[in-house]
Amino acid sequence: MDSSTTDSLIPAGIMPSSWKPVIEPTSADKIATGDFDPKEHLQYEPPSKVHTMKDLGLPENTGISPIAVSEPFHLFTTGAIHRMRAEVLSKDVWDNCQYSSNLAQCQLRGFAAKYAPFVYDTWKNPETLSIISKIAGVELVTEMDFEIAHINISVKSDKQREEEVQAFVEKKAFDEDEGIAGCPWEDDKPIVDWHTDAYPFVCVTMLSDCTKMIGGETALKTGSGEIVKVRGPQMGCAVILQGRYIEHQALRALGTTERITMVTSFRPRCPNLPDDTVLTTVRPISNLSELYSQYSEYRLEILEERVRTQLRSFRENKRDGKKLNVQAMKNFIKKQEEFLAHMNKEMVEEELVIMGSIDDSHLLTSKDDDVAKTKRKRA
Repeated sequence: MDSSTTDSLIPAGIMPSSWKPVIEPTSADKIATGDFDPKEHLQYEPPSKVHTMKDLGLPENTGISPIAVSEPFHLFTTGAIHRMRAEVLSKDVWDNCQYSSNLAQCQLRGFAAKYAPFVYDTWKNPETLSIISKIAGVELVTEMDFEIAHINISVKSDKQREEEVQAFVEKKAFDEDEGIAGCPWEDDKPIVDWHTDAYPFVCVTMLSDCTKMIGGETALKTGSGEIVKVRGPQMGCAVILQGRYIEHQALRALGTTERITMVTSFRPRCPNLPDDTVLTTVRPISNLSELYSQYSEYRLEILEERVRTQLRSFRENKRDGKKLNVQAMKNFIKKQEEFLAHMNKEMVEEELVIMGSIDDSHLLTSKDDDVAKTKRKRA
């Protein structure tokens, strides 16, 4: 398909031609309508393997679950993916929700609640949440509405695709002739550079046809500094990652003219579990008014539930004639002070936020680390 040909679902003139996704033609009248129905739109098949934090050489008490990352698993039907693409590639989303940064050139954020009702309902549905939670090993809820269905986009022309594949084939042949192990071509221009996520868990869903794709894995840094790779999902498939606590990057993919992934973020449902959310990587690519408002609301809801639980326990003990455990109460107060202090630190004044510029403070290791000496292996 020529790169100048576009799906009828992509309004003309929304983006520069160099960033216009290339999609197999799908007539708008063939896209189904109606609400998300888990019986119709979910096609779940459990992952072949789930890797633990221990498997990656990370402390077992790191994070909110012993689960680190899943292998790709089938989650949605083709019909559901077409519905999602139709909403994601709408004019309203492109016109109002597009962001870029030094980590990723093209992202769509904060659109689901307003412009994508099918996408929004998909991730809020109890059956979807149950699947995600089961794989993650902890009961999860969506982080906040703004972080439902964050979109990463990488596109190229047919000519660029062919040139990259040819260069890859030639380099691979040269390396094999020279006895050079590995193939670092994909590390040169990752779709999303090394980072940790702002939120505890993410579910990464593939919206593109990756049948002919070369590469496109997710690279993870282990506790020893080695790099392992988890293969990328096919269209309609997903990967679960406890990305707040694991440095990772989305590697470049060859052999395809587009790679569109949908990333939905999650936090623990239980208010007593840690919420280590940081806004470092999302502040510069967000509507800060919306982001801070939703962040404040759910964090205050957590605090409210913690206080209610503590108060209920306090009253029950008082009614039973038990003496107040002063040290336990002081420990509770200290934890909530730390909770509020963390919240205050993350809400940087808007005038101090440089849009599109993400610093390295979210990384667990220095960029100066000699990663060239690390071994590469597939998880």
